[in-house]
Amino acid sequence: MMVSGAVYFAWESPVWTGGIAFYSVRGMRDWPREVAARGYLFTLEQFEDLVAQEMYREPGAMRIDLDAVVRDGAVRLGEGRYETVVYLGECAGYPVLTCTASWDPASVELRRPAPLYLKMLVAGLRESHGWTAEQIHAYLAGLPGVRGLWDIGELRALIDDV
Repeated sequence: MMVSGAVYFAWESPVWTGGIAFYSVRGMRDWPREVAARGYLFTLEQFEDLVAQEMYREPGAMRIDLDAVVRDGAVRLGEGRYETVVYLGECAGYPVLTCTASWDPASVELRRPAPLYLKMLVAGLRESHGWTAEQIHAYLAGLPGVRGLWDIGELRALIDDV
């Protein structure tokens, strides 16, 4: 699916050793305004477990008030990098949710994502969207954290390698 908003790379993941992807409802003025996403049909409990695990917590440790998320557009569960749940609309009658950081994207330093992290995204874009290498390159090259921090030739070679 494609959703309105922006994706950018920030923070420094000790696991991936580079920036990781975050979603922003609006992003910055010169950022792309559409996000390539992949939807999964989860129960609320499964989504709560996913959010907990993203924050290195035990499954069952997070509770999300779905009515509040839908009503308010977002609910902040904590200070962590993926502890804000955002409502993106509906798909086939189901609420579409994601988790992201609560910070203002203008307040964080953009970070170059690691090659392995980008390879995972490339594989996902190919599989879920059926995009060609050229489409993937055009999409990724414009994302904040990739744009200006990745050499275009290196990015093209990485995509061709997946």
